[in-house]
Amino acid sequence: MTQTPSEVLRFRWLDAMLPDVPFDGWTEATAARAAKQAGLSEGEQALAAPNGVPDLIDAFFDRAGQAAREALADQDISALKTPARVKAGVLAWLAALEPNREAVRRAAVRGLLPWGAASAVQRTWRIADMVWDEAGDTSEDYNRYSKRGLLAAVIPPIIMYWLDQPSDEQLGTYIDRRLSLASGIGRNLGRIAKPLLDVLPVSRPNGSTKA
Repeated sequence: MTQTPSEVLRFRWLDAMLPDVPFDGWTEATAARAAKQAGLSEGEQALAAPNGVPDLIDAFFDRAGQAAREALADQDISALKTPARVKAGVLAWLAALEPNREAVRRAAVRGLLPWGAASAVQRTWRIADMVWDEAGDTSEDYNRYSKRGLLAAVIPPIIMYWLDQPSDEQLGTYIDRRLSLASGIGRNLGRIAKPLLDVLPVSRPNGSTKA
């Protein structure tokens, strides 16, 4: 996958920062040390991550998402039912994060959770979007947004459970339970909301609308 100049700099900065994050957290001081270690000028830092640490956290999770896509491309999940494909996507993403579990813990404290910051809502939405895309969802109506919204809502508790290092069986059971709950809410929401959503613009995560 071809990277833009800003992405090359951002990931160089991120790679220099990650070894210290488990000890010092996703802080501006940690980022400043890493930028110096990576040899980034102030101009390169501004190009790589104009918003500072939140951009580096985004890069961290986005790279895990790309790794999950690549891992799923090597699997044949086409024969699985939709819930199993979604679960496979979540597990692939968690597997990509596994080498940096403590960095994830620090990110969760810093603002991965939706109630942490507006940027965190965007972050969990992108994760959910990746999972549903890889599960084969191509819907463009209200279902697209409700599916991703419901999955985004259960990602934080899944992350917090995963951070406690459950067994594979325990994790699988927990994810099944969370996805089942989200699915049930989605069915009820669809019956209530579809008539309204059919006539109203649907808000996208970036603030634009779909008529």
